[in-house]
Amino acid sequence: TGTDCVATSIRHGCKSILQFDIIPAPPAERTDDNPWPEWPRIYRLDYGQEEAKERFGEDPRQYLISTTKFVGDESDQVKELHTVEIEWVKGEDGRPFREVPGTEKVWPADLVLLSMGWLGPEDTVLEQLDVERDPRSNAKAEHGKFATSVPGLFAAGDVRRGASLVVWAINEGRGAAREVDRYLMGSSDLP
Repeated sequence: TGTDCVATSIRHGCKSILQFDIIPAPPAERTDDNPWPEWPRIYRLDYGQEEAKERFGEDPRQYLISTTKFVGDESDQVKELHTVEIEWVKGEDGRPFREVPGTEKVWPADLVLLSMGWLGPEDTVLEQLDVERDPRSNAKAEHGKFATSVPGLFAAGDVRRGASLVVWAINEGRGAAREVDRYLMGSSDLP
C-alpha cells in the first residue's frame, strides 16, 4: 500500500515525496532466519520507489523513523510533521523500540498518506460468526461468488484475498454487491 501511495502521488505531480518506515532497511541478501522457500525479505525497489528514484534521483524510503506529531496551519491543513529516529531495543515503556534522543526532525508537508500495514482481517467478527478461514486467516470465499461458509454472509477485498490494491477491493466490492443482489432477489442486473 505504501508503494501505491508513492506511485499515485508521483502520477498526480508531486514535487517531492518521502516514505517513512519504522522498520530497519532490509538486508541486500537473505539472512539465515529467512531461508528458501520463504519469500526473500531483502532490499528491493518496488514500482513506486523505482518511479520515485527515476523522477527524484533516490529511493524515497527513510527507515527507522517514527512520526510523533502532525502540525497544521490556520486552516487546519497539514504543514509539517515531526519525526524521531528509533532503534529496535525494548524501551522502558515496554514498547519494542525506543526513540533516539537528539534525532528529532521537522519535515514540511502538504499531504500525508498513512499506510499502516496489514496484519490480517479483524478476528472478532469472523470468530463470532464462525466464518471458515483460508490458510492465511482470510475469510474463505470463492472469487466471483464471494459467499462465505455462513449463509447470507459475503466477503470481498482484503478480508477475502489479503492485503492488496484498492482496485481489487473496488472490483471485488462490485462483484460481491452483484452476488448479494442475486442472493436476495434471485437474479441481478448489476454489471
